[in-house]
Parts: sequence; structure tokens; C-alpha cells
Amino acid sequence: MVDFYLRVLDVFFALIALIALSPLLGIAALLVRSTGRPIIFRQKRNGRKGRVFTIYKFRTMRVMEDGDENFKQASIKDDRTTAVGAFLRHYSIDELPQLLNILKGDMSIVGSRPHALAHDRQFVGKIEDYMRRYALRPGLTGLAQVRRFRGPTDTLEKMVNRVRSDLEYIDNRSVQLYLDIIFQTAMGPYKQH
Repeated sequence: MVDFYLRVLDVFFALIALIALSPLLGIAALLVRSTGRPIIFRQKRNGRKGRVFTIYKFRTMRVMEDGDENFKQASIKDDRTTAVGAFLRHYSIDELPQLLNILKGDMSIVGSRPHALAHDRQFVGKIEDYMRRYALRPGLTGLAQVRRFRGPTDTLEKMVNRVRSDLEYIDNRSVQLYLDIIFQTAMGPYKQH
């Protein structure tokens, strides 16, 4: 029953956010357009129960082919990132188009962050229960993110910590934990680093 309530909250919060943030989304789209096309970056990701879906983000890098053999995780000082893209990433504005993924049912507001398919293949054999992260819909934010296990996962230890937090949320999910994570995410920019 808790999953039903979480889905209702997902739709409610995503609709409110899309309406409230529509001016920001419009400005971000115009800024991205000034650096070329496309405005929206699309990439295949694993979703709930391993179903592949297309994730949406504002494009923050120069256009590249989406080939697995050329996969390189974005990094903080990545030379492929545009100036507009760096700004959008700094404030996580690039992630806002995922509100559409939430409304479509591909994602939740809270859950494990979905990684590129090549990234999943890299860790599935190295971390026990790695794919259990996808028992639920992946999220825009999650327990791992509020614990600061976000950004590039350039070491196995970083990914292990992220997966532990993801599985802890899956095993203990509740409306209260969901709301706590949303609150902590919203307060994140105001916390001392």
C-alpha cells in the first residue's frame, strides 16, 4: 500500500513542481538552445524491474554519440561541458526535465538514481545486489544523494556506499522517509559543504 501512496505523492509533487518551475524551465531551455541543439538530452537507462526507459535532461555538453563503446561518465571539470551546462549542473537544473519521466511513471521523485546502461554493466558483477536498486522506480533524488554519495563514481568504494544507501531506502521506504528525503534535498543548497 505504501507504494501506491508514494506514486500519488510523485504525481502531485511533479505537477506542482512543473507548474511552479515552468518559467525556470523556459529560461533554461533558451539558454541551452543558445549553445546549439538538441535542448533535451535523451539516454536509455534501467528502470523499475530492469525495464529500459529514456531519461530526459537539459543538454549540458557538446553533442556526442550515445555509443556504449565510447561511454565516459561526466566529471566535475569535464571539457565537454558547455558554460551554460556547468551552471545548470551546479544547481541541478539540468535534471528538472525528469519531472516528465516521473509523470510518465518511468521514475519516482525518491529512489535510486538511474545510471547509463554501460555504467550498470560495469558494476553489476562487482557489487552484490547492484541490480536490486531497480526493484522500484529510479528517483530524481534519493537517500544516497542526501548522504552526499552523488556525482562521479570513480571508485568502487563510492559506488558501494551509494548502493548500500539505495538498498536501505528500498528496504525501509515509507511516506515519512520519502518526505524526509525530499526535504533534505530541498535544503541541500543551504547546508554547509
